Amino acid sequence: MALIFKITTEFQSIRTNQKVELLTEDFIKRNTDTMERKILVATDTSVYSTNEINYLARLFTDLEDIHLDLFCVVHTSAMAAGSGWVDELDLMAAISPETRKRLNQANHYMKEAVSQLGRRGVAPERISTDVKLTGGSIHGEIIHKARKGLYDALVIGRRGIGKLEEFIMGSVSTSLLEKCHDVPRWIIDGHVDSRKFLVPVDGSPYALKAVDHLAFILKGNPYAEVTLFNSEAMFANQGATTTKQCHTIWGKDWCDLHMNREDSLFHAPEQILIEQGFPLERIYRLTTNKGLYPSRQIVRQALIDDFGTIVMGRRGEDSIKGMFKGVSSQVIAMAVDVAIWVVG
Repeated sequence: MALIFKITTEFQSIRTNQKVELLTEDFIKRNTDTMERKILVATDTSVYSTNEINYLARLFTDLEDIHLDLFCVVHTSAMAAGSGWVDELDLMAAISPETRKRLNQANHYMKEAVSQLGRRGVAPERISTDVKLTGGSIHGEIIHKARKGLYDALVIGRRGIGKLEEFIMGSVSTSLLEKCHDVPRWIIDGHVDSRKFLVPVDGSPYALKAVDHLAFILKGNPYAEVTLFNSEAMFANQGATTTKQCHTIWGKDWCDLHMNREDSLFHAPEQILIEQGFPLERIYRLTTNKGLYPSRQIVRQALIDDFGTIVMGRRGEDSIKGMFKGVSSQVIAMAVDVAIWVVG
């Protein structure tokens, strides 16, 4: 019996109520003892995808309750819009030799990636692969899968062109960053080996949401170190955190206990990490009053102290600020050879 392929020619946005509920109710109250961490890894068989595999192997070596879904989308113009379901034999006969070559390369790359992850402590049973042909946009297919599968993160490898040029010219990674706000994005730039995490904190709920995401992902990780970082420059454009915002996400009792202390700027994110099992002895505080621009301070600190990952919450008002949408986008534009997690 012939297999059936579906050629997707257009992307239709899907936003589920379930995912929205996770954003407001489940930050602190996850049952992390039983919840599997699902990571969608967007690959394209390039060296930039190899950087993703290296990063994930370092992050998840010998950890349980994780699942990596390696996803590669190969574009084809073989089918017209509305063609719908297509028989496999007809499809393979219709695609160009170049498309067939890229399809074979993608399948071969997936096998090699699973093998590499296995050699570095990520068991094959915790990895799945999916190679898909599409007649539509590649970033649309990735966003659709990320939302439909309710993944905990989407991993993107960034190409080695100038960061400002990338934002101007456009790319799949940039499209995913801008359009997939409801799934945390991990942008991998270069070969990253350091297991040290730098988390800018400014007292906002966006920063705390980023910390909660980090705490969930690092559950059981014996190697990671987390540094909570604050600079006076971070308060330049900070909006006040309302009581209602805090209560909606974490509850009144938790906010009263942990958000009203003199050191709540650091204590609250520390508490989120500790409640999800991350050891206090691997949490550090770092404060500086140097510099005027928070984005430059963050990138500079990551470079000086060899941090492998910057974890940032993105403000809701970012969507109306133009090309560089606040501190998080500026950090993404400037940072090199580091992973950047953007939550929100």
